[in-house]
This record gives sequence, structure tokens and C-alpha cells, in this order.
Amino acid sequence: MCCNVDKLQNDKIVKKKKIAIVSDHAGFFLKEKLYKYLIKEKHDVKDFGCASEEAVDYPDFGHPLANAVSSGEYDLGITICGSGNGMNMVVNKHQSIRGALCWSEEISRLARAHNDANICALPGRFISESEAYLIVKTFIETEVEEGRHKIRIDKISLKMY
Repeated sequence: MCCNVDKLQNDKIVKKKKIAIVSDHAGFFLKEKLYKYLIKEKHDVKDFGCASEEAVDYPDFGHPLANAVSSGEYDLGITICGSGNGMNMVVNKHQSIRGALCWSEEISRLARAHNDANICALPGRFISESEAYLIVKTFIETEVEEGRHKIRIDKISLKMY
């Protein structure tokens, strides 16, 4: 994985990550806020679009982000659209992507810890800005639990069936 300088937080080292972020028009405002937050937190961030609140087709933006995370170029991805579902459906078409629709801090933590989710899909029209920051922070900082969860994660791939 691609990580930058570490930082000590609550007696725990938090690795700086390479993060890809994307939105459609419905998530544009929130994406801009989260992008600035991630830069402030010293993560290496790439914005995959879109560039305004003008209507766009979310698959045109979701696929490039999913390719970047799937290839390992980026550690994690964040997608934002109106309900969170459209972008999440797009990214989950890609091999090795485990996108999770996260509407609360707890869902975000469980998606990382139990499912090794590598893309956090946010429902931009249904969460506040402060909730989005907390969800993203939790998603980035949560460690993946091994053991029984690893066995289940390995069974997700269609290659096994």
C-alpha cells in the first residue's frame, strides 16, 4: 500500500494514505469540502471529478476512480452522489473493489474492520457535512480485522464460483 508520513493520534500511529475522491453533481459541494479536509490532514489526494454542480453521468467519473483503487495506485476511494447508491454500484463492478455505502460512523467503521472496504460511498443528499467528515475520518483510520473476517472477504470474489 502507498502511505506517507505517519502521525501519532491518541497514542496510535495513523498512516497517511493515498486517497482518490469523486462525485457527481449531487455530491459536488460535499466533495469539495472533503477534498480540502483530506489535504489539511496531509493525505495524498486526487480529485477524479466532477468539476461543478452541472448534471453529469456518474459512471463516467466512478469507473476511473475504481480503476485507480483496484490497480493499487490509491489506497482508498471516496465516492459521493445523491443517494450514494449509483456510484457504489459502479465501483463494485470492478475486481478487487469492495465499496460500502456509509451513512454513519458505525457503518463506516464496520465496513473497514469487517469487510475490508476500500471505497466509502457517501449519500450526499442524506448526511450533513459534519457527519461526512466523521464517516471519512473513521473509514480512513479503522484497521481491518483479520481472522474470521478474512475468510469471508476471500469468498466475495466470483473467481471462486
